[in-house]
Amino acid sequence: MTPIVSAAAQISVIQVHKDPNCGCCSGWVRHLAAAGFVVTVQEEANLQHVRKRLGVPADLAACHTAETGGYVIEGHVPAAAIRRLLKESPVATGVAVPGMPAGSPGMEGGAPARYAVVLFGPDGRRTYMEFEGVRSVG
Repeated sequence: MTPIVSAAAQISVIQVHKDPNCGCCSGWVRHLAAAGFVVTVQEEANLQHVRKRLGVPADLAACHTAETGGYVIEGHVPAAAIRRLLKESPVATGVAVPGMPAGSPGMEGGAPARYAVVLFGPDGRRTYMEFEGVRSVG
C-alpha cells in the first residue's frame, strides 16, 4: 500500500542547491530544518546553470538556490518569508535575498543588517518582506 502524503507535507520539502564548501549555505539549511522544513541538499559545482534554469535574475543572485512548492528561493531568505510565500501563493517565480546580508539566516554574527526579501516573476519584482536578522520589520 502506498502512503498518502498531504499537499501540506509535500510543500514543506525544500530542495537546496549549494556549493559543497559553503559554510553559510549549511547554516541556512540548519535554519530551515530548525523551522520545521524537510530539507534535501544537492551539491552543485555550477550554481549559475541552476539559477538560469530556474529563472533567477542575475542581479538577485546569492550563494545558494532552493526550490519548494513550485517556487524558487534564492539566498538567505528567512523561514518566515518562505512560509508566507507558500501560504499566500502569489503569482511569481520566487523570492530572493540578494547578496549575503549580515544577520540573515546562515550569516549570523555581528550587527544584523536590515534587508528586503524580493518577490520576483514575469510581472516584475517588489519588496515582499523586510527583516533585520531573522526578525520581520516591515
